[in-house]
Amino acid sequence: MRSILKSVFLAALLMQSGVATAQEATNEGAEAETPEIGDGLDLGEAVGPQPGEPYVRNTYDDWALRCIKAPEGQPDACNLYQLLVNETGLAVAEFNFFRLPEGGRAEAGANVVVPLETLLTQQLTMSVDGANPRRYPFTFCNAAGCVARIGFTAEDVESFKRGATARLRLVPAAAPTEEVILTLSLSGFTAGYDASSSTSNE
Repeated sequence: MRSILKSVFLAALLMQSGVATAQEATNEGAEAETPEIGDGLDLGEAVGPQPGEPYVRNTYDDWALRCIKAPEGQPDACNLYQLLVNETGLAVAEFNFFRLPEGGRAEAGANVVVPLETLLTQQLTMSVDGANPRRYPFTFCNAAGCVARIGFTAEDVESFKRGATARLRLVPAAAPTEEVILTLSLSGFTAGYDASSSTSNE
């Protein structure tokens, strides 16, 4: 009996030794096949906006500098953008401010987009820090809303740079006796305007 147990014990040792040897061979093979860190691995490349695609280049306090990627070798056209909300925080209008080429009566312009439910005959009224309010007509409406295209003289632009806020007034079509007052922050306007580019196709 003792000799039988001894034989079984030796067989078990030999089996374990064989398994260990096979595992070591497998591990050595795996180590030989494993590439060094970075070998054969693609690290990818940065993907930016393609020509014709919009992107946000930078922000200046309450303004975003939104650009359209131009073909290689040409400068991107960049305009200032701000989303206007009412007193409850609901988005109501978009203000897109852009520079114009030199030589015209207007130094800059803006496209103001308001909801379709706006009473267009009441037009859009705007003033900077409550001074010298001016009224502007709506030019057209589309699925995105109704648009007022506004021109600004060099003096108007200076008032934007010096001011704290601009006040926009519009009237809802469903409630013609009421008015909606929106506040356009001018914080960061000067830096953003200086970083924007002139365009003749807005």
